[in-house]
Amino acid sequence: MTAAVPALGRAPADRRRHGRPGALWAVPAGLFFTAFGLAPILVVAYLSLTRWNGLGDPVWTGLDNWRALRDDADLTHGIWTTLLLTALCWVVQTPLALLLGVWAAAPQRNRAILSAAFFLPLLLSTAAIALAWLSLLDPNFGAAATLGPWLGAPDGNLIGDPDRALYVVALVIAWQFVPFHTLIYQAAVRQIPASLYEAAAIDGADRVRQFRSITLPLLRHTIVASSVLMIVGSLTYFETILLLTGGGPGTETRVLPLHMYIKGFVGFDMGYASTLSVLLVAVGTVLSVLIVRATGYHRMASDREGL
Repeated sequence: MTAAVPALGRAPADRRRHGRPGALWAVPAGLFFTAFGLAPILVVAYLSLTRWNGLGDPVWTGLDNWRALRDDADLTHGIWTTLLLTALCWVVQTPLALLLGVWAAAPQRNRAILSAAFFLPLLLSTAAIALAWLSLLDPNFGAAATLGPWLGAPDGNLIGDPDRALYVVALVIAWQFVPFHTLIYQAAVRQIPASLYEAAAIDGADRVRQFRSITLPLLRHTIVASSVLMIVGSLTYFETILLLTGGGPGTETRVLPLHMYIKGFVGFDMGYASTLSVLLVAVGTVLSVLIVRATGYHRMASDREGL
């Protein structure tokens, strides 16, 4: 008695019926993105072509706001400060999150307990973190009064020093967001097969060599994904700087999002603030595309083929 062989012609129909979900599964996500992502961008793009103080009806002015970018003395400095803060955040957060993620991926109970305590900043709001650090950095009563002389600031005024304020802001932001990226790396490291490390240990590779030859290459896509999130997020940091330094001293920490806020909600020029926001979206998009293209992440080649 021979087993029945299914007809070849039925395979495509069965695949359509029982295979991958169709385009309808993407409709909820598409609607969500359109309502909360694409539509607001289109509205802001329209407002960038108007004169509006936040009340009444916007008045169409064409490209006047875009021409005004050339006369904005703080714009170039704001863009440079934003890019510098983005670079600082990446340089500080990436190695810390990577090493902590690798460390936290181990199964020991003590590491799990310490990791849970370390992830507490993820539960706090940005405003609460900024206010807590503002108290710590107070040159009269905070920890900065004691640590300031050790850090080259005899008066303890770290956030009031034009040469140090942006670096202090970058460290506060890192304290808040390193745990988030650590979680990403921790999850990625736990997906690496233990057999690779066992084989490397048999061949005589120590932990440093295993990290260089196994962990880092297999975390390539994770590093790129984390970097994109980190860089795009760095372009939108606002609350921390507003509460910590207010953009000062002078304009040393006046990043582009804060400049947009000052123009829109302090100067009541919503049209020009919308122009700055469109510019910010364009900068973030260009940086994301460049990172993805430069790293080859768009090809999404598997690192575990054959395992």
